[in-house]
Amino acid sequence: MKRVAIVDYGMGNLDSVARAIEECGGSPVVTDRAAEIENATHIVLPGVGAFGDGIRNLRARGLDEILREHAVVGGIPFLGICLGMQLLGSRGFEGGVTEGLGWIEGEVRRLEPAGEDHRIPHIGWNEVAFTRASPLFAGVDTGHDFYFVHSYHLVCHDKEDVLAVTSYCGGFVSAIARGRIFGVQFHPEKSQRLGFQVLRNFLAV
Repeated sequence: MKRVAIVDYGMGNLDSVARAIEECGGSPVVTDRAAEIENATHIVLPGVGAFGDGIRNLRARGLDEILREHAVVGGIPFLGICLGMQLLGSRGFEGGVTEGLGWIEGEVRRLEPAGEDHRIPHIGWNEVAFTRASPLFAGVDTGHDFYFVHSYHLVCHDKEDVLAVTSYCGGFVSAIARGRIFGVQFHPEKSQRLGFQVLRNFLAV
């Protein structure tokens, strides 16, 4: 069974992510301890809230270096969810400019409505269109709906990092990948059958 470290940095719906991982066949542990992250086969960084608060909490607990050591250097499969995906970027602009983890070159900027029916925050179901093939979406057809809750989005500098886009607010990146580092702007744990398929695919990496 896959040992999944769900990173606790004081932000995010940790329990619902843990339950979803368990239902998908993983053995989750919610933790901020280096030893448990090191011993994991997979790492999940969830998150709900402001970019600045998130990165400050990670750094205050020393988790930024721990995650870099094991995910970037060590190659442990990593999945960032919502804010957890945004924190991978170079910098964020929520409440001032804040430097991110810098694993993915890009900036986290506020969504801008492209029509009268575009409300911020973006809450609810929306289509995810793939830009390239990835094991993260094995068995999932492009154009299906996933569940979102966010006001900011990651603008990637390198198109090769982009896995999927969503057309809301003029279009934004809804999934990324670089090697075995993945990120999704939607919440797979709240996206029912297809969201759970994404989690199972991640556990199979």
